[in-house]
Order: sequence, then structure tokens, then C-alpha cells
Amino acid sequence: MRQLSGRVFTIGLITSWYASNIGVLLLNKYLLSNYGFKYPIFLTLCHMTACSLLSYAALAWLKIEPVQSLRSRRQLAKISVLGIVFCLSVVSGNISLRYLPVSFNQAIGATTPFFTAVLAYVMTFKKEAFLTYVTLIPVVAGVIIASGGEPSFNLFGFVMCVGATAARAFKTVLQGILLSSEGERFSSMNLLMYTAPVAVLFLLPAVFVMEENVIGITVALAREDVRILFYLIVNSALAYFVNLTNFLVTKHTSPLTLQVLGNAKGAVAVVISILIFRNPVSVTGMMGYSLTVMGVVLYSEAKKRSNVRQQDL
Repeated sequence: MRQLSGRVFTIGLITSWYASNIGVLLLNKYLLSNYGFKYPIFLTLCHMTACSLLSYAALAWLKIEPVQSLRSRRQLAKISVLGIVFCLSVVSGNISLRYLPVSFNQAIGATTPFFTAVLAYVMTFKKEAFLTYVTLIPVVAGVIIASGGEPSFNLFGFVMCVGATAARAFKTVLQGILLSSEGERFSSMNLLMYTAPVAVLFLLPAVFVMEENVIGITVALAREDVRILFYLIVNSALAYFVNLTNFLVTKHTSPLTLQVLGNAKGAVAVVISILIFRNPVSVTGMMGYSLTVMGVVLYSEAKKRSNVRQQDL
């Protein structure tokens, strides 16, 4: 009975992770493109504010795990750098959703392993096994094919999405460099609690300069359609729950399981977005995206085998 309840709990966590990931992606797209709320920086500010408040509540009050304290100003500086990079990746991703359909956005986002491998080599001279690099060829080739066959291709949106993907990879590599010592490592939830407020401080002046009077515009929109407040609150909460469920799924399964589920999640998000937004797709575009996903799966398998060999040595 206990084993059954454990499985039900795990399935519930995975379902929640899928729902929050796909939900925030689709709601971002709806707000920025279909609804006409053309303020991606302010939307990101809402996300980061929710992550700051809810992550503190989860750790300090609900105690989902022990709070890790900062040990020095140097460590704070490192986390601030990570917070800014994290912020730039989210802003760029949200901007790209104004111009690109979710299906193409996910195809580009699937190339994260490519950028991670390249940046890890450039920044740390860390080499992967030859086979691991070979598997990155279909990852990149798939996006090139998908770009050529994308009916709604937009160059600015494409550049923003590639930038967001590269920034996510950069944050991963940078995190490994800056917080490499045992005493400096943070769990994902503790790291979010510290990086999100940094992102808020970074975004506040950007909002006032680049999206002038956005608060007044939002208030005016709310008077005409109060649902905008509901959308923003739900969207911001989902942005936090993406991180929370990501942490919980990893804790109750394994990082490898999360990676496999993540590959499938992208495909599910593509199908759902096409059904909801009915954006035009081409056979060439879907073939390209399928090739990229296949490359990511092969990359994950090659990486796993390489790690096993290193452990055996």
C-alpha cells in the first residue's frame, strides 16, 4: 500500500511538473502574442518577484529543505552574476515568444546541450568523449532544417531565442565554475532564493527605461479586463512552481529521469501549442524538430555512458 501511494505521489509530481512547465510557456505566449500584452521585461519582473517571495516562504516557513546561508561578499558577488545571467535568459526567452510560435521556440531550446558542451570547452577546457560531440550534429542540423521550413520564421525572434538558450547553458557552466567548491554549492531551491531577488533589482530599472509607464498601462488594462491580473498572478506563480516541481521530481526520482522527462516534455508542449494556437507547421519543420529531439536523446545516452566509464576508471 505504501509503495502504491509512493508511486501515485511520484506520478502526481511529474504531472505537476509537466503542467507548470507547459502552462507557463503557453500562458507566456498567449499574453505576449495573442492577448497583446507586449511587455516581456515586466512579465519577467513578475516572474522573478514571485520566485523571490515564494522560494523564501518555501524554505524559511514551510522548510522544504534547510536554508543555506551566504558565507562571504565574494560568494554574494558570484551569485549576483548568476542572477543576472538567469534574468537575461528568461527575458530573451519571453521576448522570443512574441515573435515565434511555441513549437519553433522549443526546437531552438532543445539545442541547450550543444551550447553547454561548447561553452564548457571554451571556458573550462572540459572535453567530452568524441561520440558525445558526434551526437550534437543532429541537434544543430535539426534546428537548421526546422528554421528553413518554419512558416512563421522571424529573424529577431530567432536571435532572441538562440540568445536565451545560450544564456541558460552559460548559467549552467558558470554555476559549475563559480560555486565549484564544496562549501559554496547550493541546492537549486536555495540558489533560486538568492538569484531571483538579484534579477528583480536588475529588472526594475530596465522596466522603467525600456517599458515606460507599463504599470499604468497594466492598471488601465485591468480596468477594462480584470482577467489580466488573474493571468499575471497565475503566470508568475507557475514560473515559481516550474522550479519547485523541478526540484521535487529530481529529489524523488533522479537527474537522469528528469532529463528523459524533459525531452518528452518539449514534444508534448509542441503538440499542445499547435492544437491551441493553431500556428502553421510544415513537414520540413517537424522533421527538423524530430531530428533535434533524437539528437538530444542520443546526447543524453552518450553522456551517461561516458560518465559510467569515468566512474569505472
